[in-house]
Amino acid sequence: MKATVVDKSNNKANNAASNPTSGIEVVQTNAHPFGIRDKIGYMFGDLGNCFILGLVNSFLMIYYTNVLGISGAIVGILFLTARIIDAFADVTVGRIADVTKLTAAGRFRPWIKRMKWPFCLIAIILFLPVVSAFPLPGKVAYIFVTYLVYGVFLSCINIPYGSMASAISANPDDRASLSTFRSVGSAIGGATTGFLIPIFMYSTAANGRQVVSGMRFFFIAIACALIAFVAYNLTYHLTTERVQVEKTEKVSAKHLIKGLFTNRALMSLVVIDLFVVINQILSGTTTTYLFNDYFHSKQAMSIALLFTYGTVVVLAPFATMLIKKFGKREASICALSFSAVMYLAMYFLHLRNPWVYLVLLFLATLGSGLFNLMVWAFITDVIDYHQYLTGFREDGTVYGVNSFSRKVGQALAGGIGGFMLQFIGYQSSSTGGAVQSLAVENRIYGLANLLPFGCLTIAALLMIFWYPLSKKKIDKVDAELAKINKQD
Repeated sequence: MKATVVDKSNNKANNAASNPTSGIEVVQTNAHPFGIRDKIGYMFGDLGNCFILGLVNSFLMIYYTNVLGISGAIVGILFLTARIIDAFADVTVGRIADVTKLTAAGRFRPWIKRMKWPFCLIAIILFLPVVSAFPLPGKVAYIFVTYLVYGVFLSCINIPYGSMASAISANPDDRASLSTFRSVGSAIGGATTGFLIPIFMYSTAANGRQVVSGMRFFFIAIACALIAFVAYNLTYHLTTERVQVEKTEKVSAKHLIKGLFTNRALMSLVVIDLFVVINQILSGTTTTYLFNDYFHSKQAMSIALLFTYGTVVVLAPFATMLIKKFGKREASICALSFSAVMYLAMYFLHLRNPWVYLVLLFLATLGSGLFNLMVWAFITDVIDYHQYLTGFREDGTVYGVNSFSRKVGQALAGGIGGFMLQFIGYQSSSTGGAVQSLAVENRIYGLANLLPFGCLTIAALLMIFWYPLSKKKIDKVDAELAKINKQD
């Protein structure tokens, strides 16, 4: 059974608020009512993503510096370059997904079905053991080529996956639950990799010292890729795209760009997400070095990386309640501010006991975890607001623009992380890791706390003074779109 909603008006952006379906035909398919099947299926998508992203984002730098012996500055240049290219790839993939012909399986699900193969394969290729025997120029060439390819394949699976949330259901509460389940999937994938990889990535050298093992990383990569492959299959088979948008009028590049830049909600979320992602990536990276070189505790490292994601699971049961009662914007302002204060306190305490630090770190990650739990619901709000403002439905493009910001954040985080290691005097090694001086250890501690404090403070201020979608405002937008989509 299909219900077709078509607005035949030719009014453009200046009349879009009263006619928010210009140039589109929305086909709502109701073969399978939205339910737990979709939530579980969507959860597995980010679980699969984060089994690979948790490995790459948190451990690839230490693999490059401590197994391949590549300097932090070179790794920083690689991450910066790759993420800038990835950012443009995100927008390109989002736009292609929006304009290609709608299929029976939907607009976004077929991408997951096709792209899971090359993406999982390149995740393994990143950690090939034979590369450690290459001369330095060969190592550098290899990591640049493979990491750039990895980033493009990531765009081809992640942008359609993220855009799919607004196609699974038109109901705002359904989308909020999808955001929560997606974050839970991300937390499970990230927490599992963060907790288990430090346990298995070390081997014992001849002198009895624990060193990072390239061969162990290779087997870890295979395991993560296989789990991700199964998860992507579950996402494809368990989810249904009910809101299938067939474009009946082409949007000119001029109107598209103008609409994107006049969408204050999108522009502000882009910048907020930039700083939140910089914090997220740097926290994963600096936490690895903090517990490896400052606290010298792989057990505490596992728990710390578990906290980075595990707090999302703790908060998940309360997310929908908080969104309904306070609103996403209002709850996020309080959460981000709390995290920033906690990181500043940890810096001034300058703790040497890893277990005391872990207690405070758990509290600090609660705030940023709440925002990460809500961020995908923020994006679906922005997609709806874009239609409300411009009259055009551009799910993939809007999601791609936001993802562009996230990739720029990842680029800056990778660059900052690599250059900061070089700046503080961190010593790279091809034998599993060098012993760092006390001064370098203290600088690592400073980076691990002051960088999150700065990023989260800026994000909270931007949410207060720039992001416009309060609970009252988004309720108004949802009500207006609901009226339009009920018209015959």
